[in-house]
Amino acid sequence: MGDQKSDPNVVPGTLELHSPKKPKRNAFAFGCAVLASTMACILGYDVGVMSGAVIFIQKDLNLNDVQVEIMMGIINLYALIGAIAAGRTSDYLGRRYTIVIAAIILFIGALLMGLAPNYAVLMLGRAFAGVAIGFAITAPVFIAEIAPASSRGFLASLPEVIVNFGILLGYVSNFAFQKLPEHLNWRVMLGLGAIPSVLIGIGILFMPESPRWLVMQGRLGEARRVLIRVSDSEAEAESRLSDIKEAAGIQDHYNDDVVQVTKKSHGEGVWKELILHPTPSVRRVLIAAVGIHFVQQSSGVDTVVLYSPRIFKTAGITGNSALLGASVAVGFVKTGMILVATFLLDRVGRRPLLLGSLGGMVGCLAVLATSLTIIDHHHGETKLWWAIGVAVVMALGFVGCFSIGLGPIAWVYSSEIFPLRLRAQGVSIGLSVNRVTSGVIGMTFLSLTKAITVGGAFFLFCGIAFLGWVFCYTWLPETQRRTLEEMDELFGESDWRSTAKRMRERDEESVKKRAVEHMNIVAGSS
Repeated sequence: MGDQKSDPNVVPGTLELHSPKKPKRNAFAFGCAVLASTMACILGYDVGVMSGAVIFIQKDLNLNDVQVEIMMGIINLYALIGAIAAGRTSDYLGRRYTIVIAAIILFIGALLMGLAPNYAVLMLGRAFAGVAIGFAITAPVFIAEIAPASSRGFLASLPEVIVNFGILLGYVSNFAFQKLPEHLNWRVMLGLGAIPSVLIGIGILFMPESPRWLVMQGRLGEARRVLIRVSDSEAEAESRLSDIKEAAGIQDHYNDDVVQVTKKSHGEGVWKELILHPTPSVRRVLIAAVGIHFVQQSSGVDTVVLYSPRIFKTAGITGNSALLGASVAVGFVKTGMILVATFLLDRVGRRPLLLGSLGGMVGCLAVLATSLTIIDHHHGETKLWWAIGVAVVMALGFVGCFSIGLGPIAWVYSSEIFPLRLRAQGVSIGLSVNRVTSGVIGMTFLSLTKAITVGGAFFLFCGIAFLGWVFCYTWLPETQRRTLEEMDELFGESDWRSTAKRMRERDEESVKKRAVEHMNIVAGSS
């Protein structure tokens, strides 16, 4: 007893009521999350580069506004097809190979767009790119399933960080290649996305498979070895494995590497459990996932990402260089704020960031809409530079508020709340709603602005964002530091606030118990 070391997180002689010191992030889990997230960089690049490339595509191929709207928004509807296919594919082949398939499809799409001789081939390339975006939903699922609860928010938000970095690279590519001949510049911009997809696809083959998927296949030995590598200790790995086996309905087989499972999770019957006959907790989870994805896109953020040059032109900025430079500023703000969000998700929690983000978006959209309306009604010869400045600042503020909360949290939240068996296809439903909503807005924005003006469109988005704040406040509980296996309990009762309070009290009792046990050890050793 005398040589036992005291716990450095508890001061001897005192009763420590706070949580133990947060462990360092697992380096291997971080590396896997970064590698899985790299696919998002190419997807983000495609979104960002199209916002500027469309200026030159429209001139080179002589497209009208309706064709431009369809070209910009149709990728999201193709993503719906990819998302539906990806849920079942990742249950059947595993998370890792599904991400590789996404890389292959994206390579084909980028190549077709870069070499497109006409509008039809360009649209075919957009179809491949859209399906790849749908398949890429597997990345946040994989990350959520390997990440320890203590850093799941940080790791699961990495795809959103890297997609924003990709958007920024797309904007920079627009700015860098704009001086090339008009028939060549947009093809170079779009075709560059093909190069890294091959390297990423090969790199992903060196990642381990999701331990939760391995358990569902009865491959317990492989799952244990992966969990040991991505957990902070072997004891934590065994605890996680036990929780996963319990959630999967597998009896304890501690010494068995492979066991026969009565229901191998290849996605059989999942749609029935999700849609036709959901339990109350599954229904609440599904509404939460669908709702947060709808709010994310219906608030209009993609209009700023896809049509930023047009919006800034409406505000009074002229010249391709100035318009593309302002778009680069949008990319820098989005990327910078998403980086801030990754470090706050596991410290501040999901709800405070989400509600603060939506509140900021409502305010910025209201001021942006007002300033654009003032500019639209100004008929003097001189420009209203103050209104132009306000519009630009509010557009940047809007994407900044989005990126510090709603942007990453929608993906983190939906990837962590579904039960194990329903997770892949549940997340695919959330992404389907996300992409359909984004597609509808992307394909109607120009027509909407002609009908109710640009300012009117942003007033509409402001109202939707406010309703989104109300939904998130009333329906979404805090999931910070909860294991994936605890989500069913959190969503299992109609009064989630009481459940969350009870879970916090249970955690505090556990901390007190550990502190008392430590004090007894210290007293005995002295």
